[in-house]
Amino acid sequence: MIELKSPAEIERMHVTGQFIAEVLDELSARAAVGVNLLDLEHHARHMLEVRGAVSCYWDYSPSFGRGPFRNVTCLAVNDAVLHGLPKSYVLQDGDVLTMDIAVTIDGWAADSAMTVIVGTPREEDQRLVRTTEVALAAAIEVAQVGNKLGDISAAIGEVCGRSGYTPNLEFGGHGIGRTMHEAPHVANNGRPRHGMKLKPGLTIAIEPWLAATTDQIVYDEDGWTLRSADGSRTAHSEHTVAITEDGPLVLTRRKSELNAQTGADASQARLS
Repeated sequence: MIELKSPAEIERMHVTGQFIAEVLDELSARAAVGVNLLDLEHHARHMLEVRGAVSCYWDYSPSFGRGPFRNVTCLAVNDAVLHGLPKSYVLQDGDVLTMDIAVTIDGWAADSAMTVIVGTPREEDQRLVRTTEVALAAAIEVAQVGNKLGDISAAIGEVCGRSGYTPNLEFGGHGIGRTMHEAPHVANNGRPRHGMKLKPGLTIAIEPWLAATTDQIVYDEDGWTLRSADGSRTAHSEHTVAITEDGPLVLTRRKSELNAQTGADASQARLS
C-alpha cells in the first residue's frame, strides 16, 4: 500500500532529511587517510543522540541480513557497496568510501547515501562515483507529477549504460515515510512510460549504485556487507525525494552539494 504524504508531512520529512544531510557532510569532512571507520560510526551516534534522532538501522533484521544490525551507519569501502557493517578499518590513500544513513525524527524517516574518495583519487574511481551522481540527478529530474515510475528507473539505466556500466536490479530505491522501507520499489533500470503514475505526496528514496565491471554481488562473511562479485570498486548515491505539484523536492540535499553547484555556476558565468 502506497501512502501519499500531505505538504505538512513532507515538511516533517524534510526536517529529518536536512539532519541526515548534516551528518553526511560532517562524516565526509572527517573521512581521511588514517581515520578508523569506527570513529565515523561513533561520531554519527553522537550526532543522533544530541539531535534525538532514531536510527532506522539499529536492530534492523531483514530476511537477507545476519541480524540484528547494531550500528547507525552503513560504511562500505572499495568493493563493498551496500549494507556495509562498520568495523575497525583504517582508511588508506585512494580508498572509495560509501556512507549511508537513515533515521527518523518525530516519527518521520529520510534516507541518503554518498560515496567519497579518500586521499589521492584514481580517475576510474572518480568516473564511477560521478556516474552514480549524474544518474541520481537524471532520475530526480524526471520525478515529476504525471510521469511514471519507470521513467525514473529508465533515467538511471540510461546514464549508467551510456557510461559503460550495468546496474544490479536486486537492490534499489524504495518508498519512505513513516518507516525506512515502503512501497514502491524503485529499480535502477527500467522502461520509460511504464509502472505507476507519479502523484503529489509520493516520497521515495532514489539510489543508483554501481560496481565498475560487474552487476553481480556477493555477501561478505559478516552476513551484511554486499560486495561486487569480481572485486571491482563500487559507488552509491542516494537522496530522499518528494513528488510535488511544483516539481521534485530533494529532502536530503547537502550544503556541500549546494556549495559545489554555486561554484560551478559562478565558473560558468565567468566563462560566458
